[in-house]
Amino acid sequence: FNIAPSQPVLAIPNDGKNKADFFLWGLIPSWAKDPGIANKLINARGETVAEKPSFRGSFKYKRCLILTDGFYEWKAGEGVKTKTPYFIHMKDRQPFAFAGLWDEWHSPDGNTLRTCTIITTEPNELMSTLHNRMPVILDKQDYGAWLDAAPQTPERLMPLIQPFPADRMSAHPVSTFVNSPGNDRPECILPA
Repeated sequence: FNIAPSQPVLAIPNDGKNKADFFLWGLIPSWAKDPGIANKLINARGETVAEKPSFRGSFKYKRCLILTDGFYEWKAGEGVKTKTPYFIHMKDRQPFAFAGLWDEWHSPDGNTLRTCTIITTEPNELMSTLHNRMPVILDKQDYGAWLDAAPQTPERLMPLIQPFPADRMSAHPVSTFVNSPGNDRPECILPA
């Protein structure tokens, strides 16, 4: 009900197995010296994902579907210090998938961390009332192309990096209870 950056998220990597596994949210590229970089790489801007050194290798070789049934965004109100959290989901309440990138990082002590990031894009009409970005939500018909294990070109993948149709989504305000990652209960998604 309440997953925050640095916590495990369920994802399907394009490793040829099509098997879901847990990845830590916050990408640590395989070449990174410091795993702390993950805190800065929780999202990847879709417009530049094919060019940025932190993401271009994964964009070409290591893509994933990050599975969810909703996400949160916080809306600033005029003259109000506290932002209002919103729960965003599909109108039919079905699970869906974000376009993500993944990588494996090998620590000096021999441990391997599998990490991921969520690709973002310009907001659709619904999301623009809440925030200036939104996660890239892939249509089910595009899952196969995104999970293709073969190296991909930006020309093939960039058409998938677009706002999801607003008319298939819904959002409602929720309690600030969700503001603490320690609160991971059904109350997080209840309308406020």
